[in-house]
Amino acid sequence: MTRDALLHAQLGKTLDATPFRTIGGQALERYDGKVRDCFLDRAHGERIIVVTDRLSAFDAVVGTIPFKGQVLNQLAQFWFDRTSAIAPNHMLRVPDPNVMIARECEPLPVELVMRAYLTGVTSTSIWKAYEAGARTFAGHALPDGMRKNQPLPRAILTPSTKAGKGDHDVSVSRDELLAMGRISPALFDRAAELAAALFAAGRRHAADRGLILADTKYELGLDRSRPEGDQLVVIDEIHTPDSSRYWYAEDYEARLARGEEPRSLDKEYVRRWLANDAGWSGDGPPPVMPDDVRVEAARRYITSYEIVTGETFVPDPRDPIPRIASALDAR
Repeated sequence: MTRDALLHAQLGKTLDATPFRTIGGQALERYDGKVRDCFLDRAHGERIIVVTDRLSAFDAVVGTIPFKGQVLNQLAQFWFDRTSAIAPNHMLRVPDPNVMIARECEPLPVELVMRAYLTGVTSTSIWKAYEAGARTFAGHALPDGMRKNQPLPRAILTPSTKAGKGDHDVSVSRDELLAMGRISPALFDRAAELAAALFAAGRRHAADRGLILADTKYELGLDRSRPEGDQLVVIDEIHTPDSSRYWYAEDYEARLARGEEPRSLDKEYVRRWLANDAGWSGDGPPPVMPDDVRVEAARRYITSYEIVTGETFVPDPRDPIPRIASALDAR
């Protein structure tokens, strides 16, 4: 079966939700995020993360993409392994293509968004703010005369408050965040230092693979299980097409000169379809994504995995619910 045929066949077998009530015979605490279903095993200090095929855009779940969860989970595993010398992370083991078991941590109440380019399509993006006349974003001064998708003078950290499902994240400056009393200056500055180091490493690797890592977000947490004291670790995901903006480097300059959007390998493709073709940017129920949009998004996710890792993606087309149930002893 060709890859396109496999993607079309998988449209009816995407992992939209998990029905499990027990794992390993235990009824665990459960939290469903926009993309991940999480089960908390407090007895062992672990979090069982099932990465679904749900896609979130404009802070809402807009549908499912074939094999998206597998791509995200395995890319996160790749990056956690690759960056562990820069920053410790919560990953313990990966028992299924869509499942990661991680150390349970206390998340910091802020997302750490690193940006190297003036871009974005959402109402809260740095480009939309600049286009509307803002010359300061999250406490950073921006020069006049810039165009969309140009590199910023330097990579910047633009912290964001964490929104619940259905709410919108808000970019804030360091001073604004500290004034809210959500995090101490020392802890924020430690987190900011790790985010900058991870972003620099991610950009170097992407450049080696012919890509531009334009921006990304990190979530960090405190691992309180360490005998030596609390440790700041990377949680959730890292450098995936959901949390990061990847562009092809080879024709970036030419497309910028023509005023065209960069060729991307992330969910920006879906955001643009929603905003430009469907006329939807987060208000009201999302439109139904056509199958061709879902398949094209899947192609891009898979291609991102293969370019970033240098490995061939091996999709698991089995029905995900019984497969995951078997791996986790879930009912």
